[in-house]
Amino acid sequence: MFDNVREDLAATLDEIREAGLFKPERVIGTPQSASVTVTAGGRPGEVLNFCANNYLGLADHPAVVAAAKDALDRWGYGMASVRFICGTQDVHKQLEERLSHFLGQEDTILYSSCFDANGGVFETLLDERDAVISDALNHASIIDGIRLSKARRHRYANRDLADLEQQLKATQDARRRLIVTDGVFSMDGYIAPLREICDLADRYDAMVMVDDSHAVGFVGPTGRGTPELHGVMDRVDIITGTLGKALGGASGGYVAARREIVALLRQRSRPYLFSNSLAPVIAAASLTVLDLLEQSGDLRERLAANTHLFRTKMTEAGFEVLPGEHAIAPVMIGDAAKAGRLAELLLERGVYVIGFSYPVVPHGQARIRVQLSAAHSTEDVERAVAAFVDARAALGE
Repeated sequence: MFDNVREDLAATLDEIREAGLFKPERVIGTPQSASVTVTAGGRPGEVLNFCANNYLGLADHPAVVAAAKDALDRWGYGMASVRFICGTQDVHKQLEERLSHFLGQEDTILYSSCFDANGGVFETLLDERDAVISDALNHASIIDGIRLSKARRHRYANRDLADLEQQLKATQDARRRLIVTDGVFSMDGYIAPLREICDLADRYDAMVMVDDSHAVGFVGPTGRGTPELHGVMDRVDIITGTLGKALGGASGGYVAARREIVALLRQRSRPYLFSNSLAPVIAAASLTVLDLLEQSGDLRERLAANTHLFRTKMTEAGFEVLPGEHAIAPVMIGDAAKAGRLAELLLERGVYVIGFSYPVVPHGQARIRVQLSAAHSTEDVERAVAAFVDARAALGE
């Protein structure tokens, strides 16, 4: 049987390659950092890394690494269990309490990933009597999580408040309504208008959920994310996020929310009930990450400076960079094959970036998504801009 399936799958893979949409995986032989060594899948050697979610440069921070080493001795390697059986340690409860305090929520529940967190919310809280209203550009994990629930599904155009209001008017017969949005949209770097969303939620008696994975740690005056940025920390009902980006870059996710919501998730959320507990080493290291964030704003300030420098220099060089102030700085190319080729030329020039094309972004909107880090130096940023200019010339543009 599989011989026939093999031929079909091979043909599909060929189609992906011919369309310029194949996504190779490059192998790095060093810790995640501002520069990494590529060992396979590209030009071997050390390159500047401008495509990781390592916004604050904490993935190899000495204090975080030391905390992880200490945690291995104290807490062991893994739990080999789910939370309600024998998979809960003091360190898990400590991290949940610290995240609740940091995010201004009543309680927090840990998951193995934010994908699982988003996968466990909707079917637990909503059924066929309810409606979920989702931004059209929300992350795939939100889309998949919504599909698992029996709630009526409505979408509104990206950050379009008029369309959102229409969806709220159309769902007034629902028992519960949940508006869900990314805090920062990962392909564009655009920030959701949370204050206005909360105003509509108040007017139409709806709850608000935000996936703040690309914001917590560095967006807002003290890095508490888009709710803090917009002054609505007390008006957002559910925040989901990850420990795998700015907060150390390992893995793990969470739901921080109203107390009753978290309590019900502990009883009914399938990804929580049927997945191994977060590794204690990650929980312990994450506590150190929160210590670092609360002690100083230096990393946030450095990231902001690097972001401003890159966006300014690239615009001056004639590149189209989507507007904004976020550390995600999409350099728009348009053609998928051209974006892929430009990424290859940049790697040859010592700058590691990735070309994004359909189905990750719409047809005709291929781009190089550059992600700045506090670990980058001013010289790193200027070198990256120079490499873009040189690669563009080599591409014949």
